[in-house]
Amino acid sequence: MSASVNSVNPVHSAHESLKDAVTGIQPDAAPAGRRPAKVGAVIITMGNRPAELRALLDSVARQEGDPVEVVVVGNGAPVPEVPAGVRTVELPENLGIPGGRNVGIEAFRSEGADGYDVDIMLFLDDDGLLARTDTAELCRRAFEADPRLGIISFRIADPDTGATQRRHVPRLRASDPMRSSRVTTFLGGANAVRTEVMAQVGALPGDFFYAHEETDLAWRALDAGWMIDYRADMVLYHPTTAPSRHAVYHRMVARNRVWLARRNLPALLVPVYLGVWTALTLLRTRDRAALKAWLGGFKEGWTTACGPRRPMRWRTVWRLTRLGRPPVI
Repeated sequence: MSASVNSVNPVHSAHESLKDAVTGIQPDAAPAGRRPAKVGAVIITMGNRPAELRALLDSVARQEGDPVEVVVVGNGAPVPEVPAGVRTVELPENLGIPGGRNVGIEAFRSEGADGYDVDIMLFLDDDGLLARTDTAELCRRAFEADPRLGIISFRIADPDTGATQRRHVPRLRASDPMRSSRVTTFLGGANAVRTEVMAQVGALPGDFFYAHEETDLAWRALDAGWMIDYRADMVLYHPTTAPSRHAVYHRMVARNRVWLARRNLPALLVPVYLGVWTALTLLRTRDRAALKAWLGGFKEGWTTACGPRRPMRWRTVWRLTRLGRPPVI
């Protein structure tokens, strides 16, 4: 591990221009005699966005309440200079998004301990930025108010337009990103997880490398009785992007979709879930190279090991259905 000292720079003006426009719930003070929940943050980086990473770290440092402990993981790359107190881990190779985040998770575990040194972990993309100074406090209050709440998915907004992409609202009825609700999955680079969840059901599936690792954790958490909330008032500024910008997107989306089903769904639902997604992909995909990559990934998902199979209970299937997202789509 390494850490270096530098002065705090102001965040980008584009982020500042929207800060005053964000409104939401104001947190109450913690009950007398109870220790406020300790919050940590895991950020993975390829080392190629030092200015954005610094802006994100500055936004974390400005959070109200007790300081947020931060671990930055260099995923196969050196970590750029970071402020004093920020812990860093540099990996010799890129372990992918879930693998890199899992290293950050373990950095919050003391040697020989069963649990973690913090109660809540934030997972933040290195080119994002917390829009408000009370996001950590809002997380503390939300988890304290609902003992079964395990995961919170933040709203992602473009720093220039304030717009939220439909794909960043983790539910089928995604037309109104300003509506908070219970959901069945969450956004990987803009969320908060109660560490008790990971202690109980495990961390992210490292072999996924990229795509669907959040849904794998979400389904395991829901099957263990935890709930997931999408909170429109907890905002991460992030530039508008297309997921297909990643070279491995189509192959890994298909492979991991198969792995997700094989690992988590009752046997009767596996062909239904994958049949629906195959039909949707064939209808939506016009690029022949992309479709070829997708079909190759789909085959890979069946011919390679998916990890341990722990099918969810049928009552979890019913819970997902009642929440508006049955595990067939």
